[in-house]
Parts: sequence; C-alpha cells; structure tokens
Amino acid sequence: MQSLSKTLGGAIVRNSTRLSYRQSRVPQRRFYVSEPSTTTVAVKTLTKWSILKNSAKLGLVAGIAYGCYEMYVQRHPHVQNEMDPEKKTIVILGSGWASTSFLKDIDTDDYNVVVVSPRNYFLFTPLLPETTVGTIDIRSVIEPTRFIARHKSRTVNVIEAECTQIDPEKKLITIADNSDVKGNHATSTLSYDYLVVGIGAMSATFGVKGVEEYGCFLKEVWDAQKIRTKLMDCIETAAFPNQTPEEIDRLLHMVVVGGGPTGIEYAAELHDFLVDDLTAWYPELAGKVKITLIEALPNVLPAFSKKLIDYTESTFKEQNISIHTQTMVREVRERDIEVKRPDGTVDNIPYGLLVWATGNTARPLIRDLMQKFPETQLVRRGLAVDEWLRLDGSQDIYALGDATATRYAPTAQVAAQQGKYLARLFKQLANRDALELELEDASDEEKVKKERKLRKIKDIRPFQYSHQGSLCYIGSDKAVADLPFGPGGNLASGGVATFAFWRSAYISSLFSTRNRALVITDWLKKTALGRDISRE
Repeated sequence: MQSLSKTLGGAIVRNSTRLSYRQSRVPQRRFYVSEPSTTTVAVKTLTKWSILKNSAKLGLVAGIAYGCYEMYVQRHPHVQNEMDPEKKTIVILGSGWASTSFLKDIDTDDYNVVVVSPRNYFLFTPLLPETTVGTIDIRSVIEPTRFIARHKSRTVNVIEAECTQIDPEKKLITIADNSDVKGNHATSTLSYDYLVVGIGAMSATFGVKGVEEYGCFLKEVWDAQKIRTKLMDCIETAAFPNQTPEEIDRLLHMVVVGGGPTGIEYAAELHDFLVDDLTAWYPELAGKVKITLIEALPNVLPAFSKKLIDYTESTFKEQNISIHTQTMVREVRERDIEVKRPDGTVDNIPYGLLVWATGNTARPLIRDLMQKFPETQLVRRGLAVDEWLRLDGSQDIYALGDATATRYAPTAQVAAQQGKYLARLFKQLANRDALELELEDASDEEKVKKERKLRKIKDIRPFQYSHQGSLCYIGSDKAVADLPFGPGGNLASGGVATFAFWRSAYISSLFSTRNRALVITDWLKKTALGRDISRE
C-alpha cells in the first residue's frame, strides 16, 4: 500500500507539473495570435499590392476599350432621321466655341438644325500658339463640324458659306460661297424660325496704321500657318550669306504685341522653339534671337492675380524675353514699329516677325445687324442681349460668345457655357410648345395639371456664368493657374506641376477622343523627336 501510494503520488505530481506547464504556455499562444508575424505582414502587403496592380491593369484595359469604342462610334455613325417640315428650324451662324457647344447639346428631335459657317470645322483656339512652332500639328486641334452633326439623331444641314446679311423682319439670311471653287450659284437665302448668332469677333487694330499689312494675327488656322512661314523665312534669311550684322539682328527680333494669355503663350512657345530646336539646327544664330513683348497696360495678364503676374514676369526675365509695359504702338511699318514709351518718348523698334495678339472688335455682319435695332443696340463692341441671351429688340434671334457685349470676358470658357445653356433653353421652349398643343385637346381635369406644369416650364432661369479658373503657359514647361477655390477663395499656382495640370485640363476640354489622341501623340513625338523646322 505504501508503495502504491508513492506511485500514485508521483503520478499526481507529474500530472500536476504537466498541467501547470500547459497552463503556462497558453498565454504565450494567445500573445502570438494577437501580434502578426513578419511573414503575415509581408503576405498582406503583397496581397494589397496585387489588388492595386490588378485594379490598375483593369482600369487600363477599360480605358483602352472605352477609347476604342468611342473611335469606332465616331467612324461609324448611326442612321439619322430626316428633317421634319413640321418642326421649327434653328439656323446657327458660326462654328466656334459658342456655336459648336450649342450644336453638340441641342436636341435635334425637337428642331431642324442648319449650320452656316465660312469654315467647316471647329478650332480649339487655346492650343493654336503651339501650332505656330510645330509643337503640335494644326490637324490635331481641328474637329470637322460634320463629325459632330453626323452623330445627331436628326439630319443637320451643314453649309460652308458666309452669312452676308440678316433680315429680321422676313426671317431670312443671305449666304455667299466664298470658296475658291464655285458652282452655278454663289449666293442663296435661308429662312429660319430661330437664329443663333455665334460668329465671334475679329482682331482689333485700334486704328494703328500698318497692322493689317505687316502684322500677323493669331485667331485662325491660316494665321498660325502665316506665322510659321514668316518665322522660318526670317531665320533662313538671317542665315543667308553676306548679311550685315544689323540686318541679322532685325530679322531675328520677334515682337509680340499684347500681354494677354494669347500673347504670353505665343512668346513662351517661341522661346521653347528657339531653345530646344534652333540651338541644335542653327547654332550660328541661336544666341542672336531676341523676343520682345509689348503691352499698353501696366502689367501682363491683367485677369490674373498679382502673384502670378510677378511670377510670369520673373520667368520671362530668366528666359531673356523683354517685356515693355505701358508702351503703345503708334504705327507699324515693313521693317520697324513706332512706339510711345511711358515717359512720352517715341522710339522705333526694328523687327523680323510681328505678332498682333490684342483685343477684339465686332465683325461687319454684327455691326450691320446692330443698325437694324437702333433703339436697343447701343453698345459698339457687340450685340446687346438679355439674361436669356436673346437679342435686345428681337424675339427669335439669340446671340452668344464674342459676338455679344456682356459683362463677361470674351473667353472660350464663357462661350462654351453659353452654348450649353442655350441648348437647354431651347429644350424648355420645345417642351413648352408641346404642352401648349396638348392643352388644346385636353380635358378639364388634365388642363389643370398641364397648366401647372406649363407655368413651371415657362419659368426659365437666366444664364449664370460659372468661372472655372484661368490657365496660361509661360514657357520652359511652366504654367500659371488662377483657380476659384482654396483657403482665401482663390488658388494661385505656378510651375512645372501647374504645367502638368494645364495639359490635362486642355486634353479634357477637347471635343473628341480623336483630337485627344492626336494632341497627346504630338506631344510625345515632340519630346522624342523634336519639332519640325521645315518652312511649310
């Protein structure tokens, strides 16, 4: 018995020892479960990275697929309905920002639409300065009007012609074929129910003698082509044998008149061209080229904040671009311009190329239309319109964009928003007309509901412009941006990062996938291969 008790006691002691050992290991197991191992963390990190990679791949594939679909749709438009003689007809004059934005958004199920413009395309003007030096090709910033019109639900009649006269009483316009190749009929007339005037404006010379003869504007495709040709002529002529040093200095002096965004961006593009390309292909001339910018106001970019104005001027100083503010051009001659300095002195500045990038003035057709409403059209710079963009003095003529005289700046942003607004307004007008017809045959109970709905439709809100900010390229892969948000209600930014934002904003503003692909390709081509320095 004694030995048995000893044996049992030993067993109990051993079991209790094992139990206490197991109990002592339990907290350790719990400790390792609550704190992941290095291997577990690495696995989780790899899993997250794999998810991100797969998401990026999926996004890339989806983006490419969407782009291919968009290009397929653009190349293969659907079958359109014919014009309906029972529908009202809208005649659109022009193919600029305002008219094209209106055309893109107008519902052709409600109206017959006719477009009349001397050019059969839309031009993305913000990138026009880049085409003058070969940064991008002109074809990349052109969108044919028929590409837009062909994708509407109903046939849109596009006529390449210039409107020469508007008869508001008869609701007729006279159009003329100004192309080099003409048929049997060079003029014709069109009737309208509504007329949308969006023909823009022309460059103002402010009465300065010689500007049209010797200067180059920068508003149209042919302006950019003329500038490119004359720029290369100046460079090649300066490289011609036996030129005097004075003549070489004159030929290589490029003068830009106008310190707004257009003038600033052209001077910046010209600087990049001279630095990036001219240095390599014309080393004997590279150091002799000079760029001068002339502005009548106290500073450049008057619509931007003081901080960005100073940044732009300091950047131009680093780029050796001379800025002459408070300087007015009095006369333009073939080889030099006469300017009046801030102190009142008069000076002559020799030049090889002169680019005139100043303000706007009304076109002859606009001035003629204003004379037909002498009591209401009293503003000289453009057509006076009400809050709904309807011409003062008329019930069926609407005007928008640079052809009008409003409190808004004559920018592409304003014109595009006006075009979209006017398309929505015409949609409401169509709904109003449809309800008024339904009311004639409606029962008394239905009339109450329809009259209530009609009152809501007739309450059309006036146009309200929403400023999305101002952008400007200033050269050397730098840009400035004045955006309507930030700590103080406004964000002023400048530099290389802003340049990336500037490019992305312009890409998103292009009207089609085709143009986006072409512009991006041109930028990549310029980076890899440089600009084309040929004359044509």
